[in-house]
Amino acid sequence: MKMTNETRRKIVTLANRLTPRMDGDRSAAFCKAWEIVKRGSIEIAVNGVTFENRQEALRRLARYEPAQIKTVLIPEPNNPADSNAIAVMVGVQNGRGLYRLGYVPRSITAIVNAMDARQPALRVVSDSNSVYSKRIFGARVALAV
Repeated sequence: MKMTNETRRKIVTLANRLTPRMDGDRSAAFCKAWEIVKRGSIEIAVNGVTFENRQEALRRLARYEPAQIKTVLIPEPNNPADSNAIAVMVGVQNGRGLYRLGYVPRSITAIVNAMDARQPALRVVSDSNSVYSKRIFGARVALAV
């Protein structure tokens, strides 16, 4: 990867946001920032997709193209299980509202908060080629740097 001023700016900005979330370890923050910027994005498995009717919601979402699915990450500071929780809310464009699909894994919430992701993309993970017989495994959210 060519180190341009734009690349340096992204690395420094992300590392500065990550440092306080990594217990002040600036070196680790820069390493993680470089890794993320080098890849251009980070893909995260959504936790909690097996609860309630979320598998049915994933089956329905699998029928749409990824560009038609609206994904929003919403911090939940009042969440009783984790004050750093980030909910993954999804909906179909021009649909009626958003549905809580699950959560960003606790181990990566600090990085996601530091990235300031504006347009995450959702991908439904399944095992079959047929839309009607798909067995859904989960969902992944891609965040661009």
